Parts: sequence; structure tokens; C-alpha cells
Amino acid sequence: MLDIRRLHMLKTVAARGSITAAAQSLALSAGAVSQQLAALRHDVGVDLLRPDGRTVALTEAGRVLLEHADRILAAMEEAECAVAAVKGTVGATATLAALPSTVARIVAPALTALGADHPQLAVTCLVTDQAQLRELTLGTVDVVLGQRYHHLPETAHRGVEVSPLLDDPLLVVTAATGPGPGSDDRPVALRELATRNLVVPPATTDCGQAILHACRQAGFTPTTRYVTADIAAQLALARAGLATALVPRTAIDPATPGIRTAPVEDHPILRLLFAATRHTEATSPTTAAVIAALRTAARQDRTTHLPPA
Repeated sequence: MLDIRRLHMLKTVAARGSITAAAQSLALSAGAVSQQLAALRHDVGVDLLRPDGRTVALTEAGRVLLEHADRILAAMEEAECAVAAVKGTVGATATLAALPSTVARIVAPALTALGADHPQLAVTCLVTDQAQLRELTLGTVDVVLGQRYHHLPETAHRGVEVSPLLDDPLLVVTAATGPGPGSDDRPVALRELATRNLVVPPATTDCGQAILHACRQAGFTPTTRYVTADIAAQLALARAGLATALVPRTAIDPATPGIRTAPVEDHPILRLLFAATRHTEATSPTTAAVIAALRTAARQDRTTHLPPA
């Protein structure tokens, strides 16, 4: 009979590209992973991996086995979640991967609320903007707080269930004319930024692509004097009057001194914040509790920033 743990190791090696990288993610030694994969090869009687330069790749038999392993592992997780749903109790641990720009305004309030409502639940939070959904499909994390910019086509991920949380607009950030923070009542037409020096994320990032796309729609190519994905650096350059920034609203602390924010009037740039989990985890009370807390925090953040009636 095939060993579930060995199938999971095969899946991890295939995703990571090497036994060493897979071992690091599994918190095991490379030797231990190699030994278990050798045992799996013995179980099936055929090679499952082959060298591919500095990495390894699946053989044809490995690809066939991995297809079945995906279904087997998903069925195991679904069975565990179904039993947990019958019990109806929130578990003891969960892992959340979140974007750095969402921590202050959504993640922190959500985790605070979870701690009050479910004190037995310990949530590990990985703050990263790299390959979040891949980690979800590998089972490294249970919930992902991710983003998708509206100008980009929606990409379906096999076995992933997505719950929209919040439409988060990018705001124009400039140096404040007064000593404190402020919000300009007058929306800014994006074309007004054509003559300004901008600080933007790299064009290889989703946000950088979204800004470039919107500026071109407005009829100009932006003058990018500064390029950085670090939002703190973007705000610092705007505060100093060296550049104009375009920053997601939830990434800006309303109490930040020395800056002024304004909405984009003609070509708004929006990112959709979403919570994602594996389809098999959708019925888990623990996962549901984490997503509900994120949804509540996002709703409260949106309500806080509604325009006055």
C-alpha cells in the first residue's frame, strides 16, 4: 500500500524542483527525503524522478502517480475537514499567508478578533508576496490573503476556493502642505500625473503593471524617477516632496504625518483583496473562522473610509 507521506513528498519535490528545496520546506534533511522517495520508488517498481540540470523532474510514471496522489491527498484532507465540520469546533492551529500591505489594516485586526473569539487557536502568519497560492496548494499554508488587479485576467487555480474581501483603490500620495496628515477632497485625474516624477513598483510586479496600464489608458507613459516595491520607501519619498506615489489605501496608515492622499478620478486603479483556501478545506471550522475574521476586518476598513453622506 502506498504511503501518504511519501506521496506528499513526491508532490513537494515536483513543485520545489529539487530534493534540497523540498526538504527545507518540509523541515527534514535531504537525506531523509531521498530515503523516503527511494522507498516509494521501490513500492511502485519504476523510477519517478530524473535529473534535469541542477534540478529534478518527474518521469512519465512520476507524472501519472502525481495525478493520482493529488486526488488521494485531497480526499484525505476532505475527509478530515468533514469530520471536523461535524464536530463543529475550531482547531488549535492555522497558518495564514498575507501580503505586507494588508497587515496593519486587515490582518492585525482579524488576528486580534480571532484571539478574543477563539483563544485556543494559534495562527501562524507568514508575511510574504511570493508564490502564495502555490504554498496553499502544497498545504504549507491554510489561508491566503492575496490580491488581483482588476485590469488583469482572472486566473483559475485548481483546487482553490476564493472569497472576495475588498476592492482596494490606489490613492495618489503627495507631500502635505500642512504639518499633519490629510485627505484631499478633490479627486485627481490620472493625466495630471503626466508631468510629475513618480515612485512606482517595478514593472514586473502586478501593481507596477496596473499603474503602467492605467497611465497608458490616460494617454501618457509615466516618468518613473524612483522604482521600489517597498511601500514605506514610496511614502517617504512622497513625504519629502521628491515624488508622487500611487499606493493601495489599506497600505496607508491614516495617521502618517506629512502626506496627503487623493482618489484617482478618471482611471481608477483597483486591486481585489481575497481570501483563498483549498477547496477541501472549505468546510473546516478553523479555516472558516480565519476567513470570517478577515472578512469582518475588511468590511470595517471599508466602512471606516466611506465618503461622508
